[in-house]
Amino acid sequence: MTETKQNNKSMLQRFMPLIIFGLLVVMLGVGLTMNPRLIPSPLIGKPVPVFELPLLNKEGTFSSEELKGQITLVNVWASWCYACRQEHETVKELARSGLRIIGYNYKDKKQDALTWLARLGNPYQQVIADEDGRIAIDWGVYGAPESFLIDQQGIIRHKVIGPVSSQENYDELMVAIKQISENKL
Repeated sequence: MTETKQNNKSMLQRFMPLIIFGLLVVMLGVGLTMNPRLIPSPLIGKPVPVFELPLLNKEGTFSSEELKGQITLVNVWASWCYACRQEHETVKELARSGLRIIGYNYKDKKQDALTWLARLGNPYQQVIADEDGRIAIDWGVYGAPESFLIDQQGIIRHKVIGPVSSQENYDELMVAIKQISENKL
């Protein structure tokens, strides 16, 4: 091997840890500028997953077909969820404003959920129960609270991760509702 090639190889070996460290710093810097709550949902722009779940507070079932016809917010909540309690007043306000809201009780005990609704109020037109969380997998639910805005054709147009009561989430939801209403989404 020539002396120049050997020197270049030696220099590269000497600076390799510094190069790797520099790349890691750049990747970390980019990662820190990203919003971890902005998890894109692959379901945006697609029909709601096909499902049929039992109603929580009465006999019968509710299916994906019943999400068609009007703008609907499907609100995933549970009695064990602290953030769900935080957002509940906002959910009640949205219901009073005329928005159709379907409650999606997630991995909860029936009696705990019924007690929670009796104590805090029931803003939902219907409440479906997914005790084992199987259907939630199809929806891409990471946890509670989450909300899905569905248009009149049953297409998911917006997803809120976290409480709808946070100002950022609330503002984004209002924009999405307006866009759907004006056929811009």
